[in-house]
Amino acid sequence: MSLQEVARRAKVSTATVSRVLNNASVVKSSTRARVMKAIDELSYHPNLYARNLAGGKSGTLGVIVSNLENPFFFDIYHTIETDAHTRGYEVVMANTDYRPERLVASIRLMIGRRVAGLAAIVSEMEPVLISELRKSGIPTVFYDVGVQCENITNIRVNYRRGVEKIIDYLHSLGHRRLGFVGHHAALGPIQERMKTVLDAVARYPELEVHTAADSDTLEGGHRAARMLLSRGFSPSAIICVNDITAVGALRELRERGLRVPADVSVTGFDNVKLAEFSFPALTTVHIPRERIGHIICERLLAPSSTASSTEEIVIDPELLVRESTGPAPRN
Repeated sequence: MSLQEVARRAKVSTATVSRVLNNASVVKSSTRARVMKAIDELSYHPNLYARNLAGGKSGTLGVIVSNLENPFFFDIYHTIETDAHTRGYEVVMANTDYRPERLVASIRLMIGRRVAGLAAIVSEMEPVLISELRKSGIPTVFYDVGVQCENITNIRVNYRRGVEKIIDYLHSLGHRRLGFVGHHAALGPIQERMKTVLDAVARYPELEVHTAADSDTLEGGHRAARMLLSRGFSPSAIICVNDITAVGALRELRERGLRVPADVSVTGFDNVKLAEFSFPALTTVHIPRERIGHIICERLLAPSSTASSTEEIVIDPELLVRESTGPAPRN
């Protein structure tokens, strides 16, 4: 079915049909109703790709994330998708699995699709891509990429403050031997998180900390905790880079017959739903993922294209104390 057949059925020009499809306000309501009736009767589906080429951009937002296996990323995506749908936009997603080459391919695909806006919720940003995004003119929002980019909005969590809150709290409970479970230690922003832990620990000379890292998965947290505990070091508390690795660490502790928190306390980061329902429930740092999703969508779809201006939005995280932490064991 073609645009021309719809125009003939509605007794209008093809230009009028295009205006209706593009929701142009210049079309009279009676004409619009006639065109929509013809579209329905003929079961016409517009060629969206052709419309993108003609209009310069699509009614689609692009979202690129590092790891859909981690609920943190999905929660932000879900909010963006819900907000976008209420505004008449669709959302297309790409998952990089923390691989820079996938990020390059995904961003170039989004530019090729001429998306109306792009959110990059990733940790593996390549400098060459920032230049390409600026040249594309696509409104773009980064989440926590670790760099300040001209003409791009960056939302950043004050990770340092969140880590300091965790360490201050554990120190107040008498913990002096700490383990840190991370992931993808070679990536700049995530490596920075490990450095943040070491810097925060340095404020207390009596603290000792050992680190281990694996993948950003339940299994990765399990393996990293095993690595940490197999070196002869016995931490009284394990700080995990996020909640999903913390749940993996909890399993390793159970398998070793260690009680949480009586023998070892465990903390996470992000406060995904899994943290509340794990056993024991995780002490963690709350990152307002829904709020972040709302901000991203607002910036991408703002009439003034505020996402194209240089802006940094810093979010201060909140410590949530649950059952996975307690006083350090006396021995």
